[in-house]
Amino acid sequence: MQIPLFPLHTVLAPGIALPLHVFEERYRAMVKHCLDASTPFGVVLIREGSEVAPRDGATQELAIAGVGTFAEIREANRYVDGRWDLLVVGTSRFLVREVHTDVAAYLVADVDPYPDQPDGDPTDVMEALAGRVTRRFVDYLRLLQPRDGETAEPIDVQMEVDTEIEEDDDEEGAAGADIRQATLRETDARPVPVDDPDAARVALRIPDDPSALSYLLTGILQVEADRKQILLEAASAEERLRDLDALLDRELMLLGARLAPFAVDRKHLAGTGN
Repeated sequence: MQIPLFPLHTVLAPGIALPLHVFEERYRAMVKHCLDASTPFGVVLIREGSEVAPRDGATQELAIAGVGTFAEIREANRYVDGRWDLLVVGTSRFLVREVHTDVAAYLVADVDPYPDQPDGDPTDVMEALAGRVTRRFVDYLRLLQPRDGETAEPIDVQMEVDTEIEEDDDEEGAAGADIRQATLRETDARPVPVDDPDAARVALRIPDDPSALSYLLTGILQVEADRKQILLEAASAEERLRDLDALLDRELMLLGARLAPFAVDRKHLAGTGN
């Protein structure tokens, strides 16, 4: 199949919602095409280069990852001058086969769906792995909270979830799919909804399904884009959860010591030598 590509300096995981402000002309055209055709576009991580075309008309050099995520437009608001504010949701992965620069003003790619392979471990082993990763994730959220004398912004994340709305203690909740913005804290291993306290309460529970859990944590963890991409590309939920287990080990150690991971800024590597 062939889809438009939107290269970004971010990794979109299935189940995670991503707000986008689209201002460049070619991507405005891409949005219109996707809305008119009711088709998704693909979000891929930029390895090198920029998603914005050079102003001087020079040839754009762009290196992208080989695995991306289908992005379905859930909300689209157009400004008078043609810009768009979008809310998209990652649905599933794809493998990039070939990229075309001569089909449209934006990149177009031949892609294949890239579902997770079946897990190799028995169900009880997977449940134990998912449980350990979830517990470490709760510890991770706890350590992200500011200590005395520290200030920190809360982690706000938007995700598409199955919701259970409790409007009254005597009424049964209504179930459905919704996009919710949640501030993540260490409360019962659940994101805490950012809602009017008088409004309906929405339970955003950590999923039991290993694949959904692995993608949710891929989208939430505050780590470098390259590490998120490795998680996205994992062949199976089992592999992704094991990678998350090891990554949370690192993050818990760094957060416990109040350290930040060292990341090389590639811009400063160009032209360097001995």
